[in-house]
Amino acid sequence: MSPSTRRTAPVITAPITRRGFVHAALAAGGALWLRPAEVGAASPSSPAAAPASGTRIGHFVRIEPDNRVVIGCRQPEIGQGVRTALPMLIAEELDLRWADVRVEQLPLAVDFLADPPRWIYGEQGAGGSTSISEAWADHRQFGADARALIVAAAAARWGEADPARLRTREGVVRHPDGRTLRYADVAREAAALPQRTGGDGKPLHAPLKSPAEYRIVGRPQKVVDARDIVTGRARYGLDSRFELDATEGALVVVMARCPWFEGGIETVDDSAARAVPGVVEVVVVPGPKPGAPITDNLVTGVAVVARDTWAALQGRAALNVRWSKGAGAGESSHGFDAQCTRLLAAPGQVVRDDGDLDAALRAAARVVEADYVLPFGAHAPMEPPNACVQLAADGRSARVVVATQSPGVVPRRVFTVTGIARDKVEVRMTRAGGGFGRRLLADYVTEAALVAKACAASANAAARGRPVQLMWTREDDLRCDAYRPGGHHRLRAALDAAGHVTGWHHKLASATKHHRRPGLKPEDAYKPELYVDDFPARRVPNLRLEWCAAASTLPRGSWRAPAHWANAFVVQSFIDEIAHAASRDALALRLALLRGGDGSHGGGGGGDRGRSGGSDDASGATERLPYGQHGGPHFEPARLAAVLERVAAAIGWSAANRSRRSERRGLGLAAHFTFGGYAAHAVQVQVGERGELAIERVVCAVDCGRAINPLGVEAQMEGGTIDGLAAALLQEITFDDGRVVQRSFADYPLLPLARAPRRLEVIVMPSERDPVGCGEMGIATVAPALANAIFNACGVRLRRLPFKDSLAEQMARRA
Repeated sequence: MSPSTRRTAPVITAPITRRGFVHAALAAGGALWLRPAEVGAASPSSPAAAPASGTRIGHFVRIEPDNRVVIGCRQPEIGQGVRTALPMLIAEELDLRWADVRVEQLPLAVDFLADPPRWIYGEQGAGGSTSISEAWADHRQFGADARALIVAAAAARWGEADPARLRTREGVVRHPDGRTLRYADVAREAAALPQRTGGDGKPLHAPLKSPAEYRIVGRPQKVVDARDIVTGRARYGLDSRFELDATEGALVVVMARCPWFEGGIETVDDSAARAVPGVVEVVVVPGPKPGAPITDNLVTGVAVVARDTWAALQGRAALNVRWSKGAGAGESSHGFDAQCTRLLAAPGQVVRDDGDLDAALRAAARVVEADYVLPFGAHAPMEPPNACVQLAADGRSARVVVATQSPGVVPRRVFTVTGIARDKVEVRMTRAGGGFGRRLLADYVTEAALVAKACAASANAAARGRPVQLMWTREDDLRCDAYRPGGHHRLRAALDAAGHVTGWHHKLASATKHHRRPGLKPEDAYKPELYVDDFPARRVPNLRLEWCAAASTLPRGSWRAPAHWANAFVVQSFIDEIAHAASRDALALRLALLRGGDGSHGGGGGGDRGRSGGSDDASGATERLPYGQHGGPHFEPARLAAVLERVAAAIGWSAANRSRRSERRGLGLAAHFTFGGYAAHAVQVQVGERGELAIERVVCAVDCGRAINPLGVEAQMEGGTIDGLAAALLQEITFDDGRVVQRSFADYPLLPLARAPRRLEVIVMPSERDPVGCGEMGIATVAPALANAIFNACGVRLRRLPFKDSLAEQMARRA
């Protein structure tokens, strides 16, 4: 290094926070260079970045004196892009320049004193890909109504009798005579104007823009806080202890949890833990009663409270706890597989039965049958669960800072533990380092509230009156989760002499996602496992869906596209197996089924036809089939056919191309309807002589209605694809003696770069339809498209997820 480029040794002039370290290291090109003002600095997109000096119009809009506009985001940001997309809707109708918009995360706002309680900003929660669809109407209206107030205020300032003569553009009101006013110039007058009402007393709303006038919606926009994320300024839940108003900051809490689900504590010796320097308290945290519904935390445990993370971890390691195994002792993955195999051999609960399947099977020229096995799965968000809780000294109010998907649940959890009224619980939301359904639960909030309550009554003055931050490690996260359910699927198809599908039987043995759910009726336990209106319902004349309840003590819950991920793999793999058995093209078979039933048999009808734009047939009309599950009320087969055809064309699909297996290359397709959206994948692979797999190309097409932020849609499809490949190739949760085996990303790995697709393309279908969220639809079709491509390349059919080394093993056996 030359003298001119040599750097002096770094000087630490302030306490180092995790975020401060990352930010400083990036800013200095790798050197450690900290300035006091940068340590713990607020993000430009956070409420603390600047004082609220502007004028608020309604709940979502604040106009600053410099004419910049702050827009609030009501929904939790878990990486799905709502902090960008939702404010875009308001900014569009408010007629702003997007570069002048800053976004703030809004806190939870519920009027708990109303009967029933009432959402103030609209429903708040991120699950089921609903944030976009729920905001599409009301957010545009919020923006339009705010703009109308600003125009009315400008008209009053100018003495203009007809506000309709005025126009707006990029935050400026324009008069036909050339006069202009910035929004900031009339913001105070606008905020003071009353809501317009009609003769019936109901609010009168301003007209909305036509799509032809959009200048923000539909155009790619970068994530509003992307710079904060990559420079370490963005605040996640793990940073929350620096946001609480406490002189000494939050105490750190880690827990030792019972490794046996439904287990308990026999004895605790915490003397060594209390002797660790920095440890201020040890708290026994009760779990749910064995066999009772789970409403709060998942398991019992012992919490160690300390001044810092290191002391808390060392204190936990020093605990001497004797656990009782409980009802889960002896449960294993092998035992669960054996249980499912037995269940599939016996009658189950028939949840859909169209036509006469038994007659179709008897009359079939050929019956195709296959079994598929799917594992339990963990959520494994990059940021493990955590929560920061501060109880007021008088015990009458509380503050919670948390990365969550279900903020509305948090006050209830705090009330259950502390008795503090829900309207006295403030909930602040941070950006979350991933959710995938794990943060729909608030078990970690319950744990933190229990510990905070115990500390408030502690005999140790060092613990009293301090907020607490509960932190989970990666091992905690993998070994105490609400897991994606595992299951065994058996499918049978009846074919006539021409190879047309005349009967379909899908039988599933699984552990229901609704594990120990309050008020669950046994006859409804199948509902999150088999969606009875999913394809090919109403497309095969004789169709039966059947479910068998498998028992397991492992907690279960929602995972990204919960049942869709499993059932799409099974159904889309099986369609390829039918096509192979009948010597038919797999794309042609799918399209025949989607377009009204295979061959001359029809598909059971039950649809209706309506006029609308988007992915329709040549006449402009599309068939809409009733769909009673989440994502309904209709399923449009033509839209699914359109994304399927689009990826097939992009990948170069043809029967001739697919029949050639030169150099062991193969193509695979899959398509599925998920939560109101339509997605398809096409995959090209090459398989080596020993089963080495190279994913050469992946094409994904998505129809999510009108794409609010096309760049965000692409990102979700790319993320879903990579997530789906990791689940297909590598990830499974196994258990032995009632305990989860996996401990870290070493044995529950993310997809390594070397196994990622060499090319990944996303096609966002143009559409005039109302938008839906797309956080989950990109994951369901990856695994079946990959399995179908592998079979096309080398003739090996993989029916058990994850694939791991099974391809190499089967290739070796064949050799």
